[in-house]
Amino acid sequence: MQRRSFIQQGFGAGASTLVSTSILSTASKKLQGPAQPFKMDYAFHDGMFKNNGGSNFVDQIQFAYDNGFRSIEDNGMMGRTVDDQKKIADKLAKLNMRMGVFVVAYDNWPLQTSLTSGKADWKDKFLKTCNEAVEVAKRCNAKWMTVVPGNYDRTLSMEYQTSNVIDALRRGAAIFEPHGLIMVLEPLSDTPELFLRHSDQTYMICQAVNSPSCKILFDMYHMQRNEGNIINNINKAWDQIAYFQIGDNPGRKEPGTGEMNYRNIFKHIHEKGYKGILGMEHGNVKPGKEGEEALIKAYRDADSF
Repeated sequence: MQRRSFIQQGFGAGASTLVSTSILSTASKKLQGPAQPFKMDYAFHDGMFKNNGGSNFVDQIQFAYDNGFRSIEDNGMMGRTVDDQKKIADKLAKLNMRMGVFVVAYDNWPLQTSLTSGKADWKDKFLKTCNEAVEVAKRCNAKWMTVVPGNYDRTLSMEYQTSNVIDALRRGAAIFEPHGLIMVLEPLSDTPELFLRHSDQTYMICQAVNSPSCKILFDMYHMQRNEGNIINNINKAWDQIAYFQIGDNPGRKEPGTGEMNYRNIFKHIHEKGYKGILGMEHGNVKPGKEGEEALIKAYRDADSF
């Protein structure tokens, strides 16, 4: 499964109206007023609730709020029109919801040998996009932005590539820091060509950049695939983690569909005092309205620690 693409959900049959109040679906509870918020702040993405909430992202935000969610994330926010960015921000403000990550889109997927190369044109492109991202963040009231340094440059040693990445990120952090914004570095598992793949490697780079505007995005799906030992590795990298993302493995779907014990993981993160966002960067295991309702139930189960 590619990093930024998720299964498109088909339209499912609606639930029968001949059900008792005690077995109404989680999604149907929105008709009785907003559901209780979750203990943790889970952020859904556009399309995740399109069958129940509608094709318009703003309408999906209302549906998600009515079912207890209090944040969104939107990887493609920089590609939206200014008008759409403002509409999303206005809806979030009205509901007192938070905006999670969007991607600093300086290098379209699949990634290239960009920041690792140390080449001036890539560095300039990255810094130009960082400046553009500041304006997007202001419009949509965002605080965190995903950055991925690109693929390995096989012509350079690991040490030179790491130095090149640190240099570029220090310059990016200098752009974000005056605005209180945080770029979060995301180690990934999609391809062996990716330079940033492990939490300890990302931790070391954040330490070297040495800025409050350069931290770790700990995507638990990717880290389960690359290194496992999730709770211990979260503990080791804790002081540099600013954002989490979720996805069970295998399959990259909602909690409870794979091998990971998300109830224990969420409990651990909660007990450590985390007040940030956990992005739901995964697909739905079932299509249609049923799949969306199953997803809400899965989060209720995982959040019941």
